[in-house]
Amino acid sequence: MAKMRREADSLGEWELPAEALYGVHTARAASNFPITGTLLRDYPEVIQSFGMVKKAAALANLELGVLDEQIGYAILRGCDRVIAGEADKAFIVDMIQGGAGTSTNMNANEVIANLALRELQRQPGHYELIHPNDHVNLSQSTNDAYPTAMRLTMVRMCPALVVEMRALKAAFLAKGAAFHDVIKVGRTQLMDAVPMRLGDEFRAFGTTIGEDIERLGEVGNLLREMNLGGTAIGTGINTPAGYAESVIRHLSDVSGERVLTAGDLIEATSDMGAFVMFSGVLKRVAVKLSKICNDLRLLNSGPLAGFGEIKLPAVQAGSSIMPGKVNPVIPEVMNQIAYQVIGNDLTVTMAAEAGQLQLNAMEPVIAFNILQSMRMLTRGMKVLREKCVDGIEADAARCKALLEHSLAAVTAINPYVGYAKASAIAKEALKSGRSIRDLVLSQQLMTGAQLEEAFTTENLLGLTHRTKI
Repeated sequence: MAKMRREADSLGEWELPAEALYGVHTARAASNFPITGTLLRDYPEVIQSFGMVKKAAALANLELGVLDEQIGYAILRGCDRVIAGEADKAFIVDMIQGGAGTSTNMNANEVIANLALRELQRQPGHYELIHPNDHVNLSQSTNDAYPTAMRLTMVRMCPALVVEMRALKAAFLAKGAAFHDVIKVGRTQLMDAVPMRLGDEFRAFGTTIGEDIERLGEVGNLLREMNLGGTAIGTGINTPAGYAESVIRHLSDVSGERVLTAGDLIEATSDMGAFVMFSGVLKRVAVKLSKICNDLRLLNSGPLAGFGEIKLPAVQAGSSIMPGKVNPVIPEVMNQIAYQVIGNDLTVTMAAEAGQLQLNAMEPVIAFNILQSMRMLTRGMKVLREKCVDGIEADAARCKALLEHSLAAVTAINPYVGYAKASAIAKEALKSGRSIRDLVLSQQLMTGAQLEEAFTTENLLGLTHRTKI
């Protein structure tokens, strides 16, 4: 039988594997919160951030002389092991939990305490020397350590998201250049409108993605304001003088990120506004991506009975019953990611509103949903770019055929014959099947030379401006 050890808390005793790096609080939480099946260890970025917060706290406590050096240096080495990912398997608490994140914070405290004990050749659970609360959690509360670690995680995950946004923007712009000479029907409300370049359509996709890169940076800066040092409700109870300034300085050094102490720690402890704004930008990115993917699916539809203006790469057999069918599965999965992100944003909004007085107990679901949105968007954009956008081909012949048999070009004769006569020509062309050119000439509304001028590429694309009425 495996060796076991017993630990006790205010609720009683709990039996644990003798070598487990977690302790009684973590074990209770793992039993109490089997909620999502997504554990802290599934987000190593979160674990690293907690290691950084605990290391910064230990450094500040050592600097201010409130932590014994032998204990402090052992804690620092334990934090380094956590940051290095050596103890990820010991973070077994579910991402969603009651208690405003206390179980997550205690999971970190217990693991670091036991790692520190190992540094001093002691067995896990010998907390009379190094205690999870008295030493690892010194000068902290869950209420400042947890949100600080989550904010830091989001700040650290942002660059990867931005990298994928920039790469996807560049991929769309590259297709815009490649498709520059392909003229097609532009559409509004799914109806033929006016001619346009396929390249301009793809350039617009790139532009709309690029707009939010700057927005993410702006809103992401709000997450750099931390309430670390405020402890329970922002008053800084149980901290030595100068602690808030010291710990945020050390956290900047340890993480390599510019972080700041919030101007009002009481406000910062209870207010979730930065999370709401950041989640809102993620939702905006998701909405735009979903709209683009809707367009890609429409433009690819067919291949014979739809638009068929572009060809998406075939990456997956499309049917278990229809041989040869290929579906636009990559845009479809991006759509589904977007729906999840949009739903996550609503969860963040409701959870942020649900806080009472000096604390919001719903922070775990806020953090979980934002981190999930960031991860899914980052991975989804990479898949969209590599498995779809980079391989898109234009069907120039199809674009030309649709344009020549549509009424999209009728707008070009407006300056020559007026809106009413142009409308009548469009209706007659649709009813009779005759071309716009044929009808205009037969009714002597324009000369052949005027028609040639009206239907030049430059005029059809709005590159010339003239009035003939």
